[in-house]
Amino acid sequence: MKESEARLELLEARVRAYAERVDRALAKELKLYSHSRFHEPLSYAVENGKRIRPVLLMLSAEALGCADSSVLGAAVAVELLHTESIIHDDVIDEETSRRSKAPFHVRYGYSASLLSADFVFALILAIATRYDDRRIAEEVSNAALRMAEGEYSELTIDPKAYKLNWDEYLRIIADKTAALFETSARLGALIAGGDDKEVAALASYGKCIGMAYQLKDDLLDWRSKDKIALSLLNTQSESEVVGRMTALAEAHAEEAKMHLMALPRSDAVALLQDLADLTIQRKL
Repeated sequence: MKESEARLELLEARVRAYAERVDRALAKELKLYSHSRFHEPLSYAVENGKRIRPVLLMLSAEALGCADSSVLGAAVAVELLHTESIIHDDVIDEETSRRSKAPFHVRYGYSASLLSADFVFALILAIATRYDDRRIAEEVSNAALRMAEGEYSELTIDPKAYKLNWDEYLRIIADKTAALFETSARLGALIAGGDDKEVAALASYGKCIGMAYQLKDDLLDWRSKDKIALSLLNTQSESEVVGRMTALAEAHAEEAKMHLMALPRSDAVALLQDLADLTIQRKL
């Protein structure tokens, strides 16, 4: 095994340790609603997630000295918001597979998908009320608003005909994907009691990671149909588009690491730096 591959596997293992804490917190949260008809469908919906957003939240808090369970509620909230967005996205995109299994709407139907997404929003609201700091709820709300705006912008574009420019493309992925990464990092900083400089640095880091993550996703899914990135082919060649997307992903990952320089050195900050590399080196 090459040294770079071994390093990547070690990093993925470290991230999984945080993700497992999120899994346990998710299960605990959903158990509160074990009496509900939504319990089994939502348990299905959250299966096999990468948990990158809640892990980012936890590491951001840990980078400022907060490694206790106070972050887990917010971590669950951002993962649930991501889950809700996936349920809706798969309906809109008419997906037939998600995480190597049937998408939610295929398994439970369109009506149940809409109702389950509503139920998830209620769960998120319930979690947000447990925090005395009203900024927690405000940040989650702002992320949801931006994600909806980004998805709606993408919905109105015909990838076969629309001549999408790079500014539009980056603006859409900043809203539909990077917004929740940015919010996750900012929430971790807020819960940890970070000052304005620390909160801003981590939020900027999160946004850059989110941009790099979506760019990498679009590269990994390049041959999939109906991807907004394909609209870029209406004005440029495939090699030009792929080359620029690759360069942009790498640039955003490097910028993310630059923002971390405003923070004191720690194991959590080092792992956040490594996470930037993982974002663009991953195979899935």
